[in-house]
Amino acid sequence: MFGSSDRDDTDATEPAAPAVGPNSPESSDQAPRELTPRPIAEVADTPGYSAVAEQIHRRMIQMFAIVEEAVAGATDALLTGDRERARALVASDAALDELYVELQRLVHDRVVAGGLDADETTWLLAALSMLPELERSGDLAEHVAQRAMRNLPGEIPARIRGYIERMGEIACSMWRMAADAYAEHMAGAEHIDLLDDELDDLHVQFIAELVRGSVPVQVAVELALIGRFYERLGDHAVNLTRRVPRRADIRTSAAGA
Repeated sequence: MFGSSDRDDTDATEPAAPAVGPNSPESSDQAPRELTPRPIAEVADTPGYSAVAEQIHRRMIQMFAIVEEAVAGATDALLTGDRERARALVASDAALDELYVELQRLVHDRVVAGGLDADETTWLLAALSMLPELERSGDLAEHVAQRAMRNLPGEIPARIRGYIERMGEIACSMWRMAADAYAEHMAGAEHIDLLDDELDDLHVQFIAELVRGSVPVQVAVELALIGRFYERLGDHAVNLTRRVPRRADIRTSAAGA
């Protein structure tokens, strides 16, 4: 039932635990943020995109939104011990998996149909490369929610709760940036790298706190895995942001076609 962390962490100096508060900007009590898809032609600044490409774009926007909401909801369920919400989040991962399969089919069918210009080819290849990371990120949020369904929330010490809350906030911010980068067709958001560094540092401090503390071994193992899940969520958000084809990239590929 219990796994082990797949990463060795170095000792860290004594940190001050992040403040715990219910009123963070990423609080999952707020209504889910809606991302309004822009038409593909507008996003890429070219008029030649197909109706199928527009459909793919909207599905991609939907996948980003599902993951962002799942990360926020799973963090809240874990910290509050809300098992019903955790169960709902675990069940909702099936919708993300279905979108993943549907998008693979749509991209495949569009490529096979032919008649692609350089712009649409560049964008479709980028979208195809993003799908596995979106699907995997949904799984990571699901793993956090699964642990909220157990007795784990009642075993989390106050200092550890502070770390989890802060890691969840950063992960949500990073996924918001990744979603906006895709929706606006603008890669290279520098601030997301800074947040990723902060999340990595927090993860190291989090593991060090677990090692120093008196948490039962089985609980410590589960918490270490949760820390790893948040770190990987941050890495996926960074990778996705870097894979967004910028307007300049698309114009360049079109010019060389």
